[in-house]
Amino acid sequence: MNTAFSRVFRSTVATASVALLLAAGVAHSTGTRQIEGPALPQTAAEEAFPDAAFGVDHMVTGPTSTQFKQQQAEAGCDQAIWPDVPLACYPKR
Repeated sequence: MNTAFSRVFRSTVATASVALLLAAGVAHSTGTRQIEGPALPQTAAEEAFPDAAFGVDHMVTGPTSTQFKQQQAEAGCDQAIWPDVPLACYPKR
């Protein structure tokens, strides 16, 4: 009877230990998930279009004037890489 009790006791302790480690891991991962990094400075486009939550596409797909096309060419919009896109690449509101 002593060996049967010992087997049950050891398996119960082992199961409880695994459950405790799993609970500690879950608590740690959910506790560290709330950490936010430093805020990045806003670009000129993000300041000009604050209502665009996911950024602004600087590629204009609609009809534009030749003056705006020239303005984009002078600003180098075709070579611009996000997030460093000059504000001149965006149409005026």
